[in-house]
Amino acid sequence: MGERKAEQGMGLRELKKRQTRENISHNATRLFLQHGYDKVTIADVAAASQVAKMTVTNYFPRKEDLALDLHEVFVDMPAKAVRERAEGESALAALRRDTLTQIVDHNAIIGFSGPAFAAMITGSPALVARLREFHEEREERLADLLASETGAAPYAIRPRVAAAQLIGVLKLLFNETMRLTLEDKTHDEIEIVLADETQQAFDALAPSLATYATR
Repeated sequence: MGERKAEQGMGLRELKKRQTRENISHNATRLFLQHGYDKVTIADVAAASQVAKMTVTNYFPRKEDLALDLHEVFVDMPAKAVRERAEGESALAALRRDTLTQIVDHNAIIGFSGPAFAAMITGSPALVARLREFHEEREERLADLLASETGAAPYAIRPRVAAAQLIGVLKLLFNETMRLTLEDKTHDEIEIVLADETQQAFDALAPSLATYATR
């Protein structure tokens, strides 16, 4: 129902663009899983999507982003959790709470993607490198937000250290999710392991960050 209302409030041009993007993304993922990421070309994706090759590159300038098509959501997720933290809640507490929620939800964005997708990502040096860039962008965005929220001077070290620590934990948890997925653990089994590891990881940061950036 919510999606239908969103579509009704969207102009026809915007709706068509979104549908085209989703169609391209869907076909790209299907081809990558069937044939392997490195064996599929942009032209293959264009043909399967019944669009011109230029249309594909207009929506996805880099081939890697066809496989990792939730770039903006992934990059902004930690900063969003901190931006929306409750009164009296620190950045660490907000990220702990948000991470545990994503784990319970088995959110694909944090790695609950299934064995085939996980194998595709980890088996491609290009995708591994692109994912590393995503984590770096996450860290930079969170550092900028923490600097703004705490009134720190431009390029101050404190927010950058905090962001590096927090994003470092999220990266470790993401990699752990992928590892367990490749071991054919079920989502429920992964949830149990990750929930415990999340608490341990954030507890380890508590001595230095427990009250940092408290709203």
